[in-house]
Amino acid sequence: MNLAELVDRTSVDTLDHLERQTTIPVVDGLQAQGDLIVIPLSMTGLPVGETANREVPPEGVHLIAGANGRNPHVLVADPHTCRWAPGEFYLALVENTGPVYLLHPEHGGTGIAPGRWIVRRQFDATGPVAD
Repeated sequence: MNLAELVDRTSVDTLDHLERQTTIPVVDGLQAQGDLIVIPLSMTGLPVGETANREVPPEGVHLIAGANGRNPHVLVADPHTCRWAPGEFYLALVENTGPVYLLHPEHGGTGIAPGRWIVRRQFDATGPVAD
């Protein structure tokens, strides 16, 4: 899968500095994309019994919507290869039988190997500061 294919599937465009024909690497382990962290479920200590129950559609799922000046993070998968579910203490539980991808306009794409994953979001601990 290359970046151009992800852009075509999701209609989320990337910035011009990213090479569209680049093959997106698929990583089988802990990884980050901007403020998202993808963690193998086995590393989290969360109950293994939790399941993902929502199919990822062909156009992808916006794990973070592009609103208020922020860019979207879109989870993209081939049909019937990935299910996901939102969680109370994480952004998403992802279960995939084939490679899936996260697409971001500034960071491009990153691939996630088959497995069970928790997607978390990094937040600033201090909150907004008045200038």
